[in-house]
Amino acid sequence: MPDEIVPQRCVVVLPSTGEFDSRTYRIARTLHERGHQVTVLARWKPGLAREEIHPVGYPILRVEATAIDGLPFPAVTLPIMRALRIAARPILGPTPTPTPAAAGSVGADASQDAASTDPGADETDPGWAHPAARDPGRLRGYVRRARIFLMIRSHRRRGLAAAPPADVYHGMAYMGISVALALGRRHRARVVYDSRDIYMVAANLARLRGPIKAVLARLERGWARAADRVITVNRPYADELARRFGVEIPAIVMNCSYRYEPPSPATRRFHDQLGLEPATRVVLYQGGFSRGRGVEQLIQAVHRVPDTVLVVMGYGALEADFRAAAAAEENRGKVHVLPAVPPTELLDWVASADVVGVLFQHDTLNNYLSTPNKFLEAMAAGVPTVCSDHPGMGPIARETGCGIPVDPSDIEAIAGAIRTIVDAPPDERGARRARALAAAHDTYNWETQVQTLLDEYTRLTGRRW
Repeated sequence: MPDEIVPQRCVVVLPSTGEFDSRTYRIARTLHERGHQVTVLARWKPGLAREEIHPVGYPILRVEATAIDGLPFPAVTLPIMRALRIAARPILGPTPTPTPAAAGSVGADASQDAASTDPGADETDPGWAHPAARDPGRLRGYVRRARIFLMIRSHRRRGLAAAPPADVYHGMAYMGISVALALGRRHRARVVYDSRDIYMVAANLARLRGPIKAVLARLERGWARAADRVITVNRPYADELARRFGVEIPAIVMNCSYRYEPPSPATRRFHDQLGLEPATRVVLYQGGFSRGRGVEQLIQAVHRVPDTVLVVMGYGALEADFRAAAAAEENRGKVHVLPAVPPTELLDWVASADVVGVLFQHDTLNNYLSTPNKFLEAMAAGVPTVCSDHPGMGPIARETGCGIPVDPSDIEAIAGAIRTIVDAPPDERGARRARALAAAHDTYNWETQVQTLLDEYTRLTGRRW
């Protein structure tokens, strides 16, 4: 391989706003700091700039992708769609308004952002005929699922109009790769598919059945095969994706944080923010607010650990549910909800916790095989985890000593593991933190992991990235 870095161009296509996407941030920052021209092509939403320069120096372009914009021949189809919507009102009824779950119950179903998941499917659905006759809400669900294809089409159309020429287009997720491939064809560039999840068995798409799921899976498989390289985030995912897509084993670029030195003595950000007593221990969940992440189990477990609170920090569809649970009488003062923080500030907050809970449930194959960002971020911050004893976390936790793997559905096992960490003598607690930090500095860090990505880019373009 060539030794000297040759400045080149990369566009990272992201099917979200990019506000909190740490992997995109790290890739773009790395390329920018190495002298490359990198642009993040994200999605716009009201309140965000359509064009801005990230504080580290790379540009972000945001395009507006909508289902209506994705319709073919919009001048003709839009009036027809409006007429159909009016005609369907007696069947569909008014658009439902989301309501929080009952206090103390945080498992209510909520639709996800179509950029990452399918919005709510019933896995017990016996068929697809005459949905409105069985359930008016079911027809609405099918309409939402059909919107996925229109959103992809709109994003591709808007992306083709906005994105600059590049040597490599890096498509994030199944809703980004289609855009990246279209751009790659236009500019005769190489294309990388970053499959950060096994999307067809993740979240609500895992529960989807019928022809829409089959079509979407077939499309993703075709996109993966059309890409010049598929990458993913751990070995269990790589093996499964190779089997599903019929491609060579994807390159593995773990979604690790930069090497980080926690402040000494540790800061007390959560204590200061929430007015906690000095002796209070903090268990942290941080990340997306969606089903299957173990927040419900942590809420139950923290009640079995004296002088300890749970902080749930992040954003997502279940935010109202978690806030309702925190406000419930039985959880008041024991459970707190805080908003997400930018990737540049995250580790400072994580380092202020005593334990991080990463308890993905075995509700989907994707969750079962995952190595979540929050697991690696806790390691980077030198904070021990109580994690799921699953293939993507359990072996790493045992090998490095960075955490205690447990059955993520066993409330007493979770509580016991938390007590083992927070009730240990100070020297033992310090040793656990030191082991986590050492593993992050040695292997599980972005500086090490990104070399695989740079080597793949170099192989594809023939010039050192």
